[in-house]
Amino acid sequence: MTTRLTINGQRRAVEADADTPLLWVLRDELGLTGTKFGCGAGLCGACTVHLNGQATRSCLVPIGSLEGAQVHTIEGLSKDRSHPVQKAWIAEQVPQCGYCQSGMIMASAALLRQVPQPTDAQIEEAITNLCRCGTYQRVKRAIHRAAKT
Repeated sequence: MTTRLTINGQRRAVEADADTPLLWVLRDELGLTGTKFGCGAGLCGACTVHLNGQATRSCLVPIGSLEGAQVHTIEGLSKDRSHPVQKAWIAEQVPQCGYCQSGMIMASAALLRQVPQPTDAQIEEAITNLCRCGTYQRVKRAIHRAAKT
C-alpha cells in the first residue's frame, strides 16, 4: 500500500503494509534513525515524533492511517541543533546514555508549543517519557530554560 504524507517538510510516498508502525517506516524505509525503538507498546516515549503537531508515540501508529499527515522527527526539529529545546538540553547537560533523548526532546518541544511557560506540575504531567538514567530534574531545568528563550 502507498501512503502519502509529509515528513520533516518533504512530501513522501511510502510503500509499506498498512499496519506497519510509523516507527519502522521512519527507521527502516526512510533511514531516519533518530526516532528510537524502546518498548514497542507506547509506554517509554523513545519513539516520540510530532504527528500533525502533537507529540505521538510512533510505535503505536499504523502507516495506513497517515494519508496526508504531517510528521516531524528529531532530524526535522532543526538542522544545526539550534532549536531552543536542543540548546537547553546541551546547556543543562541532560543526556547521559542519550538513548531516550530524541523522544524527550520531541515531547518537550510539543509541550512548549502548547504551554509556553509550563510549571513543574505541567511538565510532569506532559512528559511521561522514561529515562533509565534518571535525568528528570535536568529535563525540567532544560524545559524551563528553553521556555525563557
